[in-house]
Amino acid sequence: MTLPEWRVFPDPDELVAALAAALLEQAAEAIAARGVFHVVLAGGSTPLALYRALAAGSVGDARWQVWYGDERCLPADHPDRNSVMIESAWLAHSRIPSGNRRPIPAERGAAEAAVLYAGWLADVPDFDVVLLGMGEDGHTASLFPGHGWGTEAGSPDALAIADAPKPPPGRVSLTAARLNRSARVWFVITGPGKRHALRRWDSGEALPVTAVHGMAETVAWLDAAAWPADD
Repeated sequence: MTLPEWRVFPDPDELVAALAAALLEQAAEAIAARGVFHVVLAGGSTPLALYRALAAGSVGDARWQVWYGDERCLPADHPDRNSVMIESAWLAHSRIPSGNRRPIPAERGAAEAAVLYAGWLADVPDFDVVLLGMGEDGHTASLFPGHGWGTEAGSPDALAIADAPKPPPGRVSLTAARLNRSARVWFVITGPGKRHALRRWDSGEALPVTAVHGMAETVAWLDAAAWPADD
């Protein structure tokens, strides 16, 4: 197992500022090379702070293609959906066309939504940047300990989940295999509640976060409250 690069910042504000600058740099590089930037977004409080910063900077245009790492099977306008939170914080205020913003259609149920999203991704090249969080149990996206993570060769791009240990039980997640087809995977982790899981990760324990990594780099962006990873 290859451990990520640990980048530790004094507080979430400094983390978000550095992360926003890094994301803009990667977007510029991808657009210069290929004319398009494929990014996967995560939910969570720290990513939301990032998205608000991106909105304040009027970040994003028609060359950005936006995907989601996972989604809850809730009505399309439910406030607990990642897509609703991220649209409100950033995307609705950006210059990224609505057709380039592709939420997972989880309101149609996990099984149908997973098939649909996998179909949308079928002709999409490797992602440039994937943003992910990590739960206190070491889960990432909606890949949970004790469940399948889609790591095997031939795994579909999207996984239907009917029995997630956190509500709601119905979810859709990109598989580890699809997330690993990314140049850069960046985990965004803050707060003392994540210390134990980080220690388990650092020790090499098999967790969902350890199954996901970038082809060029894997980085854990942390605040000082989450690191050092000890209790």
